[in-house]
Amino acid sequence: MILDRQNRLNSAELSMRLNQLVDKGTDNPPNQLFEVADFINQMQVYEGAMYEISTKLEILDTEFQVMFEHDPIHHMERRLKSVDSIMEKLERRGLPKTIEAIRNNLFDVAGIRVICNYRDDVYSVSNYLSAQSDIQVLRVKDYIRNPKQNGYRSLHVIYAVPVFLSTGAHYTPVEVQFRTIAMDYWASLEHALRYKSDIDDDKLTEHEQTLLDCARSLQNVETQMQSIHRDINGAPQGVDAPVERPHAEETDDRSDFSWL
Repeated sequence: MILDRQNRLNSAELSMRLNQLVDKGTDNPPNQLFEVADFINQMQVYEGAMYEISTKLEILDTEFQVMFEHDPIHHMERRLKSVDSIMEKLERRGLPKTIEAIRNNLFDVAGIRVICNYRDDVYSVSNYLSAQSDIQVLRVKDYIRNPKQNGYRSLHVIYAVPVFLSTGAHYTPVEVQFRTIAMDYWASLEHALRYKSDIDDDKLTEHEQTLLDCARSLQNVETQMQSIHRDINGAPQGVDAPVERPHAEETDDRSDFSWL
């Protein structure tokens, strides 16, 4: 099952929002030379790359079901960054609001969350996708083996996939988060707590510690359930994250994945 965080790209809405930003007269609006048509075309490329990756993931999930009678992917979520989020990120990083700056510095404009059933599935699916001949692996952050201090666990991979246009193949980045159902359940609650502005500091600290304890408990439960699953199912056992295989000309980007 695939859940889209918004409807398919709407050129008219994008054009209207860009023109609104230009006309607002803010201190740092999009460049007047920033062609609306070029931005829309670039967003269509990102959308195409996102759909390419999600199709590949659907095919892998189907193959697992045929070969092992096991669906590794519980569901997927897709989203494109909004115009406002893109402009805010460019401004936050001190970058010009141009198409070139977006292409060279923002690798999470297109994003997919892949919610898997087990940790083995996370590593198996991500590696099978990485092994495909037309895929480049630009960056890997394994927060499952190396959780964040707050307990967050997930595997973040930036892939580049070709989108074929009249001008040829354009390798386009898509950031994919792989996580288990338990990891996603925990992350959703942590995200809600982090953006809850009307909670007092003492209660916030208490909840943060409780969530950290929950993360450790969930990790132990997942390990036990994974062991049982391995005994009753012959699906591949994934143990390692994909290896980075960046294109020689790819610009490095060290920002954390943001779903907004």
